Amino acid sequence: MNSTDEARPPFPPFTRETAILKVRMAEDAWNARDPQRVALAYTIDSQWRNRAEFPVGREQIIAFLTRKWTKELEYRLIKELWAFDGNRIAVRFAYEWRNDSGEWFRSYGNENWEFSRNGLMQRRYASINDLSIKETDRKFHWPEGRRPDDHPGLSGLEL
Repeated sequence: MNSTDEARPPFPPFTRETAILKVRMAEDAWNARDPQRVALAYTIDSQWRNRAEFPVGREQIIAFLTRKWTKELEYRLIKELWAFDGNRIAVRFAYEWRNDSGEWFRSYGNENWEFSRNGLMQRRYASINDLSIKETDRKFHWPEGRRPDDHPGLSGLEL
């Protein structure tokens, strides 16, 4: 399949239901921590801002995510729809991770997404802050991978 044939439903313009589905699909992919898989949700020339990094294109996205998940161990993420309009979705998120010294963190952030007509993300702008936490303060306790459907989201956890 070449880049002009790629499609990733649901497609814009989004409804509340399709925007929520798009957010959950992104969360699931990121929790799998497979840079190749995640990159397929983005256009070939996708533009990112992630903290102070500005990856452009799938190859840079794959390199970025590979570095990220080498550093951020036991990564678990929850995303929640904040707003949507047309081909744009705003998301808030939190994820927990530990470094190789065993220190735990909860990272909070917001993302603004813009999608192409074929449902691939063409722009992703993320703002993120890290909070050092004690291991006993962790709230994301599911086995690594997809968050179980019965695990509360951010609002349910009051985050």
